[in-house]
Amino acid sequence: MKKIIFFLFLVATVASEVQSQTISVATYNLRYQNDDDSIKGNAWSKRCPVICGMVRFHDFDIWGAQEVLYSQLNDLQKGLNEYGYAGVGRDDGKTKGEYAPVFYKKDRFTCLQSGHFWLSPITDKPNKGWDAALPRICTWVRLQENGTNRIFWFFCLHFDHIGVTARRESAKLVLKKINELCADEPVILVGDFNVDQHDESYTLLQTSGKLTDTYETAKIRYALTGTFNDFNPDEHSDSRIDHIFISSGFDVIRYGILTDTYRDENGLRLPSDHFPVKVEIKWK
Repeated sequence: MKKIIFFLFLVATVASEVQSQTISVATYNLRYQNDDDSIKGNAWSKRCPVICGMVRFHDFDIWGAQEVLYSQLNDLQKGLNEYGYAGVGRDDGKTKGEYAPVFYKKDRFTCLQSGHFWLSPITDKPNKGWDAALPRICTWVRLQENGTNRIFWFFCLHFDHIGVTARRESAKLVLKKINELCADEPVILVGDFNVDQHDESYTLLQTSGKLTDTYETAKIRYALTGTFNDFNPDEHSDSRIDHIFISSGFDVIRYGILTDTYRDENGLRLPSDHFPVKVEIKWK
């Protein structure tokens, strides 16, 4: 009997250690709620339950989202109550405008610190930076993994869709903030960067010496298309505008662009006009 108990204890210990070493990370532009999408059959009320199901099925431990309005944030909290979150609306620093929130499993992580800054020369209040068409924000959290007490930082952002200078300077600003805030602690940066892997702003991050695109180093890669789909299931490209970068504290096991669909009375639908990107990473 003692041998059986010891064996079960050993199995549980090993399983717990394996789980603690692997983190499922994702980024997902959820598409802001609007009447035009509803008219076209892509209403948030239809998409939200699908998105919540996807997040839970694919078992995201921590993920960043973009284009999330306050009402959508409330819906996500109701549908995914196992997640804590950090973030504010970009228009007033409270609840107005789109969020770039960070969601994390409350039983897996403890949030030690959280904050945000605007992608602009003026980082501490709502404003548009450089040639940006809209205010843009970056949300960050400093998390401790329960059980191991390992600490890391997670940044989530949404670059401007118009301003070329704004995207370039935003990349520089994010790197500056990471260096100022994080010291030598591991970092994950996710978001909708509105540029693909061939753009200058992407290259600034990829060649920074601080961060690496998980696509490039994943041992297993599943990416059959780009990350923007415009709600068209037949859309195909090799352009990745949603990225997950990591610092040297992690190794990448798997990288995937998730192309899950659902059906309604009119046929095949997509939960958002972007595909989520998911990676599995482990501590070095």
